[in-house]
Amino acid sequence: MGMFATVSYLPTYLQMVYGVSATRSGLLLLPMVVGMFLTAGPSGRAMSTTGRYKIFPIVGTALVGVAALLMSTMDPGTSLVLVGVYVFLLGAGLGLVMQPLVLAVQNDFPGADVGTVTSANNFFREIGGTLSTAVVGTAVTHRLTDQLTRRLGVSSGAVGDTHSLTPRLVQSLPAPVRDAVVLSYQQALTPVFRYLAPVFALGLLLACLLPERKLTDDHQGPRAESVGGSPNARDSRHPAHSS
Repeated sequence: MGMFATVSYLPTYLQMVYGVSATRSGLLLLPMVVGMFLTAGPSGRAMSTTGRYKIFPIVGTALVGVAALLMSTMDPGTSLVLVGVYVFLLGAGLGLVMQPLVLAVQNDFPGADVGTVTSANNFFREIGGTLSTAVVGTAVTHRLTDQLTRRLGVSSGAVGDTHSLTPRLVQSLPAPVRDAVVLSYQQALTPVFRYLAPVFALGLLLACLLPERKLTDDHQGPRAESVGGSPNARDSRHPAHSS
């Protein structure tokens, strides 16, 4: 929930508040990719060496929560370099969370169920992302309407409906109106990052409660056996032949 809500609205924030293009707002998210790359690889090697994984979701969730709280302090005067640092921390946390949780799920079930539980893990993650995007979108729209009404008053019609606001339209507005819209959008979105803090706190608690079982490498055996290594397995799949 926290990942999708943060990543979904950050590019729009960069376009609206900083006036950057859609392409540049995407490039400004590259620090997140770098952070994920720098933590996912070493954490994977550490898990392979030690067979332990619990510490990574704990540290990763904490990092993502800190990044969200830092992003809640952003304003139009925050430098893009500092925004990049926050985005990097977000990516570093995500790199420590996503793959270890998949391994934890796969490690807790027999080899025959690995495909099912992996799909279930992805399904629940997508459900969380869908819900969070909808909830955050509703909260941002509501707050943006209130902020525009407060700052522009009866002149709020000058910017049209909040759903029709685009970066190009905002940049074409007269300077006083544009500044009011930018500040309204900043005040509408950045506090939402802080609202996500309880979500990250709950995730951190669940990560701490996650039972840790040493990683095993015996999933391949049962899978290979069920595919063709066991005569019984073949007979159970082809009762006509066995009869």
